Amino acid sequence: MTSGQPSAPLTIPPQRDPLLGVALLGIAAVYVRALAFTPIEARQGAAQKIMYVHATSAFIALYVAFVLMAIASALYLWLKDEKLDRVAESAAEVGLCFTTVVLATGPIWGKTIWGAWWTWDARLTATLFLWFIIIAYLLLRGAVEERGRRARYSAVLGILASFLVPFIHLSVYLFRTLHPMPILLKPSAPSLPNEMLVTFLFSFAAFTLLFIALLRARYRMATLRDYLADREQERA
Repeated sequence: MTSGQPSAPLTIPPQRDPLLGVALLGIAAVYVRALAFTPIEARQGAAQKIMYVHATSAFIALYVAFVLMAIASALYLWLKDEKLDRVAESAAEVGLCFTTVVLATGPIWGKTIWGAWWTWDARLTATLFLWFIIIAYLLLRGAVEERGRRARYSAVLGILASFLVPFIHLSVYLFRTLHPMPILLKPSAPSLPNEMLVTFLFSFAAFTLLFIALLRARYRMATLRDYLADREQERA
């Protein structure tokens, strides 16, 4: 809370979010479909089914979580609304979880297809670098106690971190990499067979629901933290 300004009423979402249960059921249904009803890819074999976690987590982290973090950060610098700072913080932390899933599942898939757990491929390296930047973002938030200054510093770093997102997307075009070209986000139509495309879209919807549920839970934690901090300041 900035000095000289009254704290705005805090709206706390309900503690039990049924959306989390729906998301988990959706993810379970995705993998029933992926394992039992989606054909095995001819060249990669069963290992290709990791895509339904790996690629969807990458989509959520890069194009949803970190874009939301950047937008909320930019709007905070303009409007100085603490709700936007909490949204940016929550999106960054949940996005970090999804990026961790990407970095964990990628080597498992890569070992099967490339014969190596890790290569310093442009896309892999940039994604790892972004992961470290988000960790630094969260460490910065924990290191600065004054709320207004913490929000400003974090907003600037969050916006700068988001500049890596288009670079990561374009890295397979700019450099010779082992990572395959996009099969969905490309100018022409997606090149997946219909059965795999439907499974992927189903997976993307389920993981999006999971992201929303986790975002709401993390936002609720941030709201309660600020509420308790305000009460402590009032008692002091």
